[in-house]
Amino acid sequence: MSDHILNLCYLVASVTFILGLKMLSAPATARKGNLVAAAGMSIAILGTIFLYRNTETGEYLHNYGWIFGGLVIGGIVGTLAARKVKMTAMPEMVSLFNGMGGACAALISLVEFNHISKEMSDHPNGELIQSLQPTILIIVLGLIIGSVSFSGSMIAWGKLNGKVKDYSFSGQNILNLFILAIALAAGAWLIVDPARGYLLYIILALALTYGILFVMPIGGADMPVVISLLNSFTGVAAAFGGFLYDNKVMLTGGILVGAAGTLLTILMCKAMNRSLINVLVGSFGGSKNAIASATGTQGHFKEISVSDAAMVMSYANKVIIVPGYGLAVAQAQHACHELEKILNDKGVEVVYAIHPVAGRMPGHMNVLLAEADVAYEKLEEMEQANEEFKTTDVVLILGANDVVNPAAKSDPSSPIYGMPILEVEQAKTVIVNKRSMKPGYAGIENELFFQPKTSMLFGDAKKVLQDLCAAVKMV
Repeated sequence: MSDHILNLCYLVASVTFILGLKMLSAPATARKGNLVAAAGMSIAILGTIFLYRNTETGEYLHNYGWIFGGLVIGGIVGTLAARKVKMTAMPEMVSLFNGMGGACAALISLVEFNHISKEMSDHPNGELIQSLQPTILIIVLGLIIGSVSFSGSMIAWGKLNGKVKDYSFSGQNILNLFILAIALAAGAWLIVDPARGYLLYIILALALTYGILFVMPIGGADMPVVISLLNSFTGVAAAFGGFLYDNKVMLTGGILVGAAGTLLTILMCKAMNRSLINVLVGSFGGSKNAIASATGTQGHFKEISVSDAAMVMSYANKVIIVPGYGLAVAQAQHACHELEKILNDKGVEVVYAIHPVAGRMPGHMNVLLAEADVAYEKLEEMEQANEEFKTTDVVLILGANDVVNPAAKSDPSSPIYGMPILEVEQAKTVIVNKRSMKPGYAGIENELFFQPKTSMLFGDAKKVLQDLCAAVKMV
């Protein structure tokens, strides 16, 4: 009876995962979708703890102290981390949590192989080994993918918080492929001869090394793509864990995460007009020579005061705001929304132009503005915004850099050449808010800042927006 109830719990959980994922596609229902999926996961976890029985012994789980101890500690740590994290640190937290998922998948492979090794040592015979080979294949794949996801996510976490710098060297891609090939060859050898258990730890070391080396050179606008790709790796590794345990809800959840992450990665690559191979091999920010050639010498720029910027926007018919990472760093999303409302009261149409890879993770700007209760209808995707810049009076750029850099269209030597950008230069007036003239995340100069129609408004985004709000009210 308990087996039937457990299967029902898994079915309910699987349905909630699908419904929750569907709800996450729209900001209006995203919060509810998250709660629905979390409720389904709770049902699956509790069902497993109290209803799961070993098929061979018929015993239920009994080590409740360890289980609930882990749940309590993990729940407290996760809750505190989520509540205290700043919006600018959200990408790092996503990478960190994603890496933990990959680590769990890798640990499952290690534990289950040890169980198999014990079974083979207790009952050594060729038929048993042959019957266990498909399981060992799943273990090897789960170990490789989970380990790559873990180490790659940790490097991404370090790069996003500034503790790890982009690093590349000649022949790095060849070395990466060589390491991966050795790991796969060792995996094939282990499947053929499971008695060589030491190969599993060699595979683990190689996969961890590969994850580090393949993320190290990647930077700039490619980081959101890599985070999405690593997320899909974690989902696939979790799905392999579902195969090992014949756990349908774990399998469903892993497939959903893997498929969603893969589709998102493909869509982001399409938006950047690049292939995934080009992202992983080309690496924005990964070529120092390319950056050096693209940086060049700064030109002449002009500044604009807060009062002049307020005057220009107050008498405009249409203003498009381009949010970037600088807005997140300053936690200025609420001040930005306040400026939008003040301009609306003066009869100015205000919308937001969102680049697919703005910020440091997929959807970073959407989450940032949703936190400030900006209406979803005000957020325009790149293609729609590019059609409207020609009829826009003022574009206000808040901390964005690489996603508005015309070098992506005009300079073949630029590391970001070929990436579709927000074509803000087509507007009548461009106002750029930055702390300084320091290059963006890709480390290259932005020629937009030196164009005649562009004016620089220096300062912290939150302070500048608050001053703009006060100045616009006075106009």
